[in-house]
Amino acid sequence: MHKRMGEAVARVARKVNDTVENKTDSLDLANCKLMTFPVGIYKAMRSVTEGIHRISLANNELKSITSRFITTFSQLTELNLAGNYLHRLPEEITSLLHLRAIDLSRNRFRRFPEPLATVPGLETIDLEENEIAEVPTDKLASMASLRSLNLRANPVGPEVRLLVRPLVPFDLLLSPEEPIPKA
Repeated sequence: MHKRMGEAVARVARKVNDTVENKTDSLDLANCKLMTFPVGIYKAMRSVTEGIHRISLANNELKSITSRFITTFSQLTELNLAGNYLHRLPEEITSLLHLRAIDLSRNRFRRFPEPLATVPGLETIDLEENEIAEVPTDKLASMASLRSLNLRANPVGPEVRLLVRPLVPFDLLLSPEEPIPKA
């Protein structure tokens, strides 16, 4: 058990070091069994955080994202948090003025993460395979940059199905409606 944990820590350290040394614009910590975003990374990446535009924390065991994470990586254009245990986002997500795409598929959201509705440049939101039943349709309709919203495999209500073009200027992806069983 300790050996596997040590290997996971070493893998994270290697990926962080690669990003810092090569001054790349992305950090890929997908599939690292992370339960929280390691605090040590903030210090290790201090010199390059402004240059980080893409982060993947997909397929970990994250239950939350902290406001510190959002404010540290303020230049993000893409954030992949798919396959975690998230059920809400910090309000600070609204400060990500450059964010274009966020993947929150396969998480634990029960309602649409409303702070996303005020992220000005957001073009793509993936919320496939969550537990979302309610969607703030009025707020979504006012998102000028939104091009695609994926709500497949969510128990969304019938009012969401009424959001069709030209009412909303984005592609709305939903699962096919289940036929009503005959009694």
